[in-house]
Amino acid sequence: MAPSEQQPTITAIAGLAREVEEFVAAGGWDQPPQLFALVPTGALLDEQPELAGQLDPANPLTPVAQEALPEGDLAEALGRIAWPDVVTGCAIAQEIIVLPPDVEAELPDVAEGDAERLRRAAADHPRRTEARLVAAVLRDGEAACVMRLRGAAPAEPGESDLAPEPEDVVDEIVESPDLAPNLIEALKATLLP
Repeated sequence: MAPSEQQPTITAIAGLAREVEEFVAAGGWDQPPQLFALVPTGALLDEQPELAGQLDPANPLTPVAQEALPEGDLAEALGRIAWPDVVTGCAIAQEIIVLPPDVEAELPDVAEGDAERLRRAAADHPRRTEARLVAAVLRDGEAACVMRLRGAAPAEPGESDLAPEPEDVVDEIVESPDLAPNLIEALKATLLP
């Protein structure tokens, strides 16, 4: 496939990742991971015609929220998922902690299976940033990621003890298919026959 033919698919999956992130963002922060099936809009309307006023038939795919994932290890939960043929792709939204690259050396060494200790250290680090990551994949292998970094208002001299007004807080959005390669691969595995 020529690069020019590939671009519409990449744009479509990136748009779906943004749509999922905006949907989840409407619910605020501190949410559990949420899984979405990416279903052809036409097939969804054929199955549920009562949704005609809620869906845009011009969008080839529609994200459909799934039941809550079981608590525990996300990789294990994804490893148990298999989609029916009508599902063209899938997406997941999860909240994560992001640390600056130079902080990695400060984190404790952890043995295999002690990831919880590393998560706690990252969550307690003073330079952490909370974020919401959305990864989306299609059966044809195209993928996209969107990450919303939880914003903070710039501190004014003498105002460090004051909480910022909500309208002063600005989240940063980062988009790149390379943000979460392991998560992308785990999602692709759920789409295998």
